[in-house]
Amino acid sequence: MKPVVAIIGRPNVGKSTLFNRLTRSRAALVADIPGLTRDRQYGDGRVGERSYLVVDTGGVVEALALRPSGGDEAPALRDQVMTQTRQALTEADAVIFLVDARAGVQPVDRELAADLRRLGKFLVLAVNKAEGLDPAMTAAEFHVLGLGEPYCISASHGDGVENLMEQVLAALPPVTPTTDDTVAEVPRIAVIGRPNAGKSTLVNALLGESRVIVGEQPGTTRDSIHVPLVRGDRSYVLIDTAGVRRRGRVDDLLEKFSVVKTLQAIDEANVVILVLDADAGVAEQDATLAGYALEHGRAMVVAVNKWDLLTPDERTRFQWEFDRKLGFLEFAKIHLISALQGKGVGELFPSVDVAFESAHRALSTPKLNRALAAAVQANSPPMIRGRRPRLKYAHQGGKNPPRIIVHGNQVSALSATYRRYLAKSFREAFRLIGTPVVVECRQEVNPYGGRRRASRKPAQKKSKRKRIK
Repeated sequence: MKPVVAIIGRPNVGKSTLFNRLTRSRAALVADIPGLTRDRQYGDGRVGERSYLVVDTGGVVEALALRPSGGDEAPALRDQVMTQTRQALTEADAVIFLVDARAGVQPVDRELAADLRRLGKFLVLAVNKAEGLDPAMTAAEFHVLGLGEPYCISASHGDGVENLMEQVLAALPPVTPTTDDTVAEVPRIAVIGRPNAGKSTLVNALLGESRVIVGEQPGTTRDSIHVPLVRGDRSYVLIDTAGVRRRGRVDDLLEKFSVVKTLQAIDEANVVILVLDADAGVAEQDATLAGYALEHGRAMVVAVNKWDLLTPDERTRFQWEFDRKLGFLEFAKIHLISALQGKGVGELFPSVDVAFESAHRALSTPKLNRALAAAVQANSPPMIRGRRPRLKYAHQGGKNPPRIIVHGNQVSALSATYRRYLAKSFREAFRLIGTPVVVECRQEVNPYGGRRRASRKPAQKKSKRKRIK
């Protein structure tokens, strides 16, 4: 297995910036706000021919004590962040202890250094934000931590980062790869919904462990957390996202960043699990989120959470609201679950598999043309300027989602309603479940449209005037 390198430090020392630098991505949310990262985030890094896993962690504001929090009561949010950090240290083969060159040695740094020395794992001290400073003078202050020679780096500029990772990997035993690092595409599942709908609880239920932080306060999840998962003989990547409220209610800068990360997660995903809060009903924001995922062609599964809390009358009202506001999700499989109790959660994976397969299926051209002919025969396209469009043939133009190209005369003027009818007909003909179908119409070019008729000279009329002799 790839070696695991964990990044540890107090808040706002640049851990997420270093994570993004090592993974060559923008996976971790970065802002000049202490305590931004809460859950641990994983990513792939590489130095030369050697690859590794890097783990970003939340900022530590007190001694780790390197043991789980005691007590039977549910831990507070701060304790959950510490638990996530302890778990990252347990999994790590090496630890990068990141400190701030501009702030100097802080009391928390001393406490963390003492805890990390007792950990017994390979440890490197990295002094971040050292750009423009004298390396020897900058490193001198941090020798007091007793962690060996400090490495001065700049995570934002990349200075010294590659040398740092070469030193870290040199201390770890080499790994002989049994297979090539390039693997087949696996389903990437983004779990989306409004704040406090139960997304993180659902992710933990799917994983069977407390992998992401859960809290009753809306907005507990800030970043999009990618979690690899193996179920049976199949691999997945779960993406827990921040809750998205209506734009008019988003006035905090951090929440705006979180919303952007959620929308990016939808773009990256193959399948989206839309989590609805049955107790709160169906809101306009649910329709907005579903519409965004639909516009981007994402396969979808709907999970109605907290269904066990509803009375029969409330369930009837919820069904009515769903049909009225989310009727356009007729292609999606709906599951009634309780993420907290784990009821119905396991049934989500088969629906995700079906939706993923449907979105990537190859559609036979002869069968497409037969389905097109049957759809037109059952419901002809409406007249346009006194003429009926003629749909000649169809073929597949792409996958994820399935894109079907329809050729013919006057097809560019087909209404959106008729295109939706064609998409539904194709979905039913091929039994495509959980994925939208995009119908693209292409107008046949008139081969004579660009030619001008040869002009004829008008015949000269004979004059009727009598000739004067």
